[in-house]
Amino acid sequence: MSALEAVTPAGSAPAKGPYSPAIRAGNLLFVSGQIAVAPDGAARADADLETQTRQCLANLQAVLAAGGAGLEQVAKVTIYMCEPDGWPVVNRVYAEVFAAHRPARAIVPVAAFPGGFKIEIDAIAVLPG
Repeated sequence: MSALEAVTPAGSAPAKGPYSPAIRAGNLLFVSGQIAVAPDGAARADADLETQTRQCLANLQAVLAAGGAGLEQVAKVTIYMCEPDGWPVVNRVYAEVFAAHRPARAIVPVAAFPGGFKIEIDAIAVLPG
């Protein structure tokens, strides 16, 4: 079995728990759930769903880049949301960011997140090469 390697983007806020932003396992990159925390560590839990979604996806892109991938290598995305009426907003931002690429996706409704966050997004990417 290949070794596991932790991936952390330079200049990102440190993880708030005992986990890595991503783990590279062979040619796969498993990106932990991204919430609306800016690279400087400022939480955007009080922001609207669109702003939080954009920050989650920006964080996802930063972790992917640190692991040697881009959005076009994402094979699977899971979105956790606690605002069920927000699907149109999330879908609009998601489609804008991913453009023509359409990875497999699951959307999971949740009751609440600690700190008042509205959304969390994780992904699995297949590394090039």
